[in-house]
Amino acid sequence: MQRLALFDLDDTLIDRRHALEATLTRFAVRHGLAADEREALLLRLGDRACAADFSLIRELHGLAAPAEELWREYLADMADFSVCPADVLDGLDDLRRHGWRIGIATNGSADIQQAKLDATGIMHRVHAVCVSSDLGLRKPDPRLFATAAECCGATPGNGGWMVGNDPVKDIAGGRSAGLATLWIGVPDRWPGDQPAPDRTAPTALAAIHLLLQDTP
Repeated sequence: MQRLALFDLDDTLIDRRHALEATLTRFAVRHGLAADEREALLLRLGDRACAADFSLIRELHGLAAPAEELWREYLADMADFSVCPADVLDGLDDLRRHGWRIGIATNGSADIQQAKLDATGIMHRVHAVCVSSDLGLRKPDPRLFATAAECCGATPGNGGWMVGNDPVKDIAGGRSAGLATLWIGVPDRWPGDQPAPDRTAPTALAAIHLLLQDTP
């Protein structure tokens, strides 16, 4: 079986929620927004963000800066506050040393995901990155996983793993593409209406250790 591991990015390899909260705290201070306005931004951008959001944010909050400038600030701050733990980075290095092909399969805007990958050091440890906005596809569409596998020089129907925290986007999507699945989560929180993943791990580092244990 080929040694292929596709990883989700947000809330799998990095803590997006932490980065978003820190970014919006800085944003609120920079632009003089009240606590309730910060909370409104957190709700609006909680799932995802793109450049178009900041035209509306500028209008709703009466901000003087151009929308393009607000978006650039957001990109820089999200990258600044995004962290991939050092032991997870070391784990990705270990996978590569053991012959694994590693890819990122993520939803989101390419510019912000690329900024986070560069800032955290993940980019230099993977063979390929597939972002939904580049492909016009979003997880759980199996074509996104297939493209990510192919960019890594592999084929999803020939084995390999999808590692992620979302039961539908990552696990159901990865399964539909022919990948084995490794869910980042707590077993008793798995939604009962979804088929169970092949493996479960509490953290990305624990998931990497499971993959390494299966390496001949």
